[in-house]
Amino acid sequence: MPWITPSGRYARALGPATDVALALAVLLAAQRYAGDYDLLLGGLMALALLARRKRPATVMAAVMALALAQFLLYEPYVADPPAHAPAAYDVAVLFAMMSVVHHSRIPWMPYAAGGAVLLATGAGTAGASLLGMEPFADGGMLLVYWGLTLTVWLTAFALQTRRLYAESQAARARAAEREQEQRVRLAAARERAEIARELHDVVAHSLAVMTLQADGAGAVLRKSPDMAESALKTIAATGRDAIDDMHRIVRVLREGRPDTEGAQEDRRLVTLDEIEVVADRARTAGLTVDLSVEVDEGRLSPAEEMTAFRIVQECLTNVLRHAGTGAGVDIRLREERGTLLIDVTDDGAGALAGRGVGTSGGNGLVGMRERVELAGGSFEAGPRLGSGWHVRASVPVRKKR
Repeated sequence: MPWITPSGRYARALGPATDVALALAVLLAAQRYAGDYDLLLGGLMALALLARRKRPATVMAAVMALALAQFLLYEPYVADPPAHAPAAYDVAVLFAMMSVVHHSRIPWMPYAAGGAVLLATGAGTAGASLLGMEPFADGGMLLVYWGLTLTVWLTAFALQTRRLYAESQAARARAAEREQEQRVRLAAARERAEIARELHDVVAHSLAVMTLQADGAGAVLRKSPDMAESALKTIAATGRDAIDDMHRIVRVLREGRPDTEGAQEDRRLVTLDEIEVVADRARTAGLTVDLSVEVDEGRLSPAEEMTAFRIVQECLTNVLRHAGTGAGVDIRLREERGTLLIDVTDDGAGALAGRGVGTSGGNGLVGMRERVELAGGSFEAGPRLGSGWHVRASVPVRKKR
């Protein structure tokens, strides 16, 4: 029934047109009577109906007051009374009641409007003598008036119920749309954060290793060609891995597939075995790395292995950047009671802890913390007493079915 709940330009034009039509109907009905006040009373009722949508209760009170004045002016024993009662333009009372039922926002107002009309018609039949008026209807006509009043009231109440239902559905649709947009924005934000972490891990670690290896190769190029060749091979291998990772990340950005299986497949899956690879590269760059991995094979999921690998990689990158060559790093990975424990400490190459890892930038520490917290674990990092830095993380291990 689209005509009940129109929308758009049609709805904006239909409302005022309906108000004007009702007012004209009341005015035309008043012109049928020759009383001195019939046209005036009917015109005032019609004029009041033009404001029925914005002020339904006020319009109802004004129309009822005009109807009361109409009945007080009625003189049944006069051939040409000042006003006729009841008259056809009294339909304005029903229009005003319908407006209150349909447009009023006060819950009890529709019932008060209906009760007022029923009491008024009842008083005009049974209690008119108390007001000094002649009864304008008998018992049969009273039932007709009440039946007409109830029919109009129920129709208006049904229209109001449908309007409120339509408004609630529209509000739910708007809320669902906003919620969907919010979910999309949150998913995009999570994906951007994930890509930012991946870019930082790839670029920071690879460039740190390649820079130190290039410096070392330049220093021993003439004295030890074999060491220079090994450094150049490490630079080449690190660069190729970084390029592969960059290609995968750029592919995700270009195709725009956040939080999908395809996007996850575009990223290189790493295992705990590759921790030994980055540890070897750190050793060739001048670090002393002691690595211990006490985790059963196949115990961790790919996501958990990725988290462990990136944390170790970032820790080694920070040691290379801030402590430099000659620093010692102790890496311990073990699983206890369903929790993966990651402990990385370094001696800072003898430098004071205040000048250690993480004192500049801090993006690496933020990325590690975000990774661990997304996995439901805990993370802490800080300077050691004396020299060096420590990083500790615990990641809950999901039970495999």
